[in-house]
Amino acid sequence: MQPTTLILGLGNVLMTDEAVGAEVVRQLEQESDPDAPLVFIDGGTLSFTLALPIGDCPRLIVVDAAAMGEPPGSVRVFEGEAMDRQLSVNAKTVHEVSLSDLMDIARLTDTLPLKRALIGIEPGFVGWGDRLTPAVEAAIPDAIARIRSLLDRWSA
Repeated sequence: MQPTTLILGLGNVLMTDEAVGAEVVRQLEQESDPDAPLVFIDGGTLSFTLALPIGDCPRLIVVDAAAMGEPPGSVRVFEGEAMDRQLSVNAKTVHEVSLSDLMDIARLTDTLPLKRALIGIEPGFVGWGDRLTPAVEAAIPDAIARIRSLLDRWSA
């Protein structure tokens, strides 16, 4: 079965809460039906090479640490144009390329997923370390539940 939804986790696994996107995607992949039309990618700290898998799926869910000015571990869903606005407001990145850049590539090549969402998780600390802070680790089940909710709604 051709994958219809790309679930992309972003972040640096050596930078404490910056790793939350990768961890959410890892756990969700372990819990998911292997026959589901999903593709899971740990996108690390982003690269232009992610433009191809983004353009290959009509649906995209990105999971990333996002500074939203909320308490650590807060989870928010930005869907469709709300995702686009969030990325345009918070386009700063320490990565090689930003998620906003990848979305622009998809727009220019007419491959922007029609259904798209950003699951943002407020970090508590971003610095050297290989473990999530307790508040961010505790947010993982909520983030997974929100992804499942999106998938259910998009499949209806």
